[in-house]
Amino acid sequence: MNTQARKEETRIPPPAPARIAPDLSAPRVLVLNASYEPLQVTSIKRAITLLQYGVAEVLEESRDVIRSPSTVLQVPSVIRLRKYVRRPRTEAVPFNRRNVLRRDHFTCQYCGSQHELTLDHVQPRSRGGKHGWDNVVTACRECNQRKGNRTPEEAAMPLRTLPHAPTFGVYAHGQFAHWQPEWSGYIRG
Repeated sequence: MNTQARKEETRIPPPAPARIAPDLSAPRVLVLNASYEPLQVTSIKRAITLLQYGVAEVLEESRDVIRSPSTVLQVPSVIRLRKYVRRPRTEAVPFNRRNVLRRDHFTCQYCGSQHELTLDHVQPRSRGGKHGWDNVVTACRECNQRKGNRTPEEAAMPLRTLPHAPTFGVYAHGQFAHWQPEWSGYIRG
C-alpha cells in the first residue's frame, strides 16, 4: 500500500466549524449552583475566569471559540459552581414592561400574535384596575385598541392565561428571553 492510500485511510472527518465568539461581555453562559439550580446567566469573560480559578466546571460547551496567539478556548454554554451558594428562596421579580413580556412569552394574550406588542390592563385603570402583575398582560396593538376601556368579558376577548406574579428566579434578571438549546436540560419552563 502506498503512502497516499494510507493518508486517505487515516483521515479523520473535520469537526463542525467553530465560530469565533462574538461579544465576550454579553450574557451567554448559564451558571448553575452546585445543586444544578440555575443561578444566573453571565458573560463569557466571567465564566472563563470562574473556570480558570477552579470555582466552576464545564457541563456543556458551545460551538464558539476564543482565540489568542497561543491558545484556542472552547466557550462554555453551561457551567456549574463547585461549592453551593446560598440564596434567598423568594426573589421579588421587578414589575416592568420587559418582565411582563417575558412572563407572557412575547405573545399577545388575546390572539397569540407576536407583533407590535403593548401592555394592557385587564381591568381598565379608569375603572379601578391596578398597575401590577395581577392586572397587566401583553397585548398586540390591534387587540389592545379593540378591547379599549372594557374588560375581556365585555369585549368578548378571553385571555389565554390569567395574569400572575412570576416565580421564575433567574428569569427575573432579564436574561432568558431566548434560551439556548443546550440549556433546555437545566431550566424548567
